[in-house]
Amino acid sequence: MSTEHQSQPEAEPAPSAPPKRRVVLLACVAVAALALDIATKAVVVSTLEGHAPVRVLGGLVYLQLVRNSGAAFSMATGLTWVLAIVAIGVVVTLIWFAGRLRSPGWAIGLGLVLAGALGNLVDRIFRAPGPLRGHVVDFISVFAPNAEVWPVFNVADSCICVGGVLIVLLSLLGRDYDGTRRGKK
Repeated sequence: MSTEHQSQPEAEPAPSAPPKRRVVLLACVAVAALALDIATKAVVVSTLEGHAPVRVLGGLVYLQLVRNSGAAFSMATGLTWVLAIVAIGVVVTLIWFAGRLRSPGWAIGLGLVLAGALGNLVDRIFRAPGPLRGHVVDFISVFAPNAEVWPVFNVADSCICVGGVLIVLLSLLGRDYDGTRRGKK
């Protein structure tokens, strides 16, 4: 019997290369959102320093400059260096993970989270009182000034929340980061 006709085990298909478009989409979302965060903070610092909160949209939103040394909702105040290290870890992980993306929705969600982490990390590195101890610039207060109803936040915080909600929604809908759909064959 000839060896030509013996059945050979089928080779597993080589994994497809990560679609560069998903990485580019993630990067574009992250760069655009980070630029918006940095620009709004620059405007706020230059125009609202030392001023009373500015009422916008009939009091639905107030713009005011708040420097936050803590995390969301002013938690972990005084642990800015820990928050900076956590943000660095998040950024490195998201960049490492980007090559595995096959879903445009996940690319957008993770791009927003990446932008938010970078936006607040930039503040923690470059703002007073010094590297890894810098205070984050927050400026959006909803329903009332001075965080009376809701904590004061910024564009980076919004990006993290919107990106996180998008990722959770995609997960609940069965759409995975690799482009597959759970429950479908």
